[in-house]
Amino acid sequence: MLGIPNEYVDLLSDEKRSFAFLATIMNDGTPQVTPVWFNTDGENILINSAKGRVKDTNIRVNPYVAIAIVDPTDMYRYLQIRGKVVEITEKSAREHINALCKKYTGEDVFNLKSPEEVRVIYKIRPINME
Repeated sequence: MLGIPNEYVDLLSDEKRSFAFLATIMNDGTPQVTPVWFNTDGENILINSAKGRVKDTNIRVNPYVAIAIVDPTDMYRYLQIRGKVVEITEKSAREHINALCKKYTGEDVFNLKSPEEVRVIYKIRPINME
């Protein structure tokens, strides 16, 4: 799965509920990091956000990102993935954020900040893992 070393595969499971820290690059070249919920489709890391946020703007300009996935039971155990956003889609993004909400909070529905909020899914293809 994703080329992840076997000893870190558990960090991707729904049961582990690990957080990912997503790094993007700002227009001025400085990094920007955000903790995010995630899951996978077996080949890619999937992250969901609202259209127009800082990470959304950054990704649309520069699709290369880094992700650190931290073990919630051992903060010194983590997996770093460098990758490229290969797809940005609004298709099924509301259903996806609801699935992530269920994984991380146990709630069935994610409460949007506003009814006009447009959700998007970023499909990140891993390039390098450490």
